[in-house]
This record gives sequence, structure tokens and C-alpha cells, in this order.
Amino acid sequence: MKSVKNLTVAAALLVSAIGLANTDAADFGKKGAAKYEVEKNLVKVNLDPVFVKKGQKVMMNLLNVSQGKVLLKVYDAQKRLVFDEAIDGEVVVEKAFNFEKAYEGKYTIVVVDKFGTYKETMEVR
Repeated sequence: MKSVKNLTVAAALLVSAIGLANTDAADFGKKGAAKYEVEKNLVKVNLDPVFVKKGQKVMMNLLNVSQGKVLLKVYDAQKRLVFDEAIDGEVVVEKAFNFEKAYEGKYTIVVVDKFGTYKETMEVR
């Protein structure tokens, strides 16, 4: 009976030692951050669109987690609308803009979704 008590105490000490070994020395004795806070930082997703320029083309990719309406617009240097499209219900919005046959000047690509308005410029020479 005495050996069962000793074995239980030894097991409890071993589990405690393992738990303390897995923490940083600076955190010893402090109340630790919640487990969920660490997980929340691991799952952080950037929802801004990604623009990639290749020559006279611009590829745009947007993760639309809300699946709401996304507006795509292109304006020329005189702020005239030269392209307009609305996409609704898509999780991933992808669009390629080809400026190879466009007139010289600056163009502004505007992407509007639930979380904000994003702009990218393209100069055609």
C-alpha cells in the first residue's frame, strides 16, 4: 500500500516537472497567456488584395471571406472609368488586367470590398 502512494506521488512530480520544462524561464511563476491568444495569432489572415505586375499586365487576387460584393474599377489619368465589374458570392476573386494595347498614361485599379478600398497604379509607356 505504501508503494502505491509513493508511485502516485512520483507520477505527480514527474507530470509537474514536464509541465514546467515546457515553459520559458521568464514566464516561470507568472500567469501565462491564454492558449487561444496564441492560436489567434497563428490564424491571422491578411485580407488585402495582392497585385502582381508582369510587363504590361497586372494580376489581382483577393480572398473574399465574407463572400460579399467586390467592385473592380479601372480609371485613366483623367479619372475616366475605363473598366467596371462587380463580383458577388465568390470566395476567391482573381482578375488579370492587360494594358498591352492601352494608351500611354497612368491607370488606377480600384478594388472595393466589405473591408475597404484598395488601389494599385499602372503606368503604360
